[in-house]
Amino acid sequence: MIHSIRFTCVLDTNVIYPFEVRDMLLWFAHYELFTPKWSKHIFDEWEDVMRRHNVPEDVIAKRIQAPNKAFPDALVTDYEVLIDFLDLPDPKDKHVLAAAIKSNANIIVTNNLKDFPSELLETYGLSAKSPDDFLTDIIDLNHEIAASAFRELVLYRRNPDLDEFQVLERLRKNGLRDTADYLHAIL
Repeated sequence: MIHSIRFTCVLDTNVIYPFEVRDMLLWFAHYELFTPKWSKHIFDEWEDVMRRHNVPEDVIAKRIQAPNKAFPDALVTDYEVLIDFLDLPDPKDKHVLAAAIKSNANIIVTNNLKDFPSELLETYGLSAKSPDDFLTDIIDLNHEIAASAFRELVLYRRNPDLDEFQVLERLRKNGLRDTADYLHAIL
């Protein structure tokens, strides 16, 4: 069940960038709807993506520091030794699986589902979900808390300030169509 901080999820780089997806995931984590995990490899990839999008270095540093400060136990360490023993369709994703195994995660939240075969993940007690499926599962099990988390996300949203409907539209444009529709229905 996806309903408590005991539920642990490794967030792949492709759900940490773009901002709207990361923001939604981290607000749900802030409301203790799940426990987020990531690794240095994941954040190194995130830094590379931001550089490719010409994000200034000082902004990159702030963006990297903020989630680590908000979730000081999220950084998985000592997972590197597992990487060479893993086999995935895309070898560049082995570090994500290694971090998930090391942290005893339940789910890898990723947009690259094809790179994490369910049969293989099951041998480690894991599964992979898209961020849209993951977030809608959370909402389904926790309507009131999820709505509160979303309202607070909107309240603290800056640059630009957006209302609930504008934020929902941004979520839809970033692949969280079902999440946005579900939130819209319960608000």
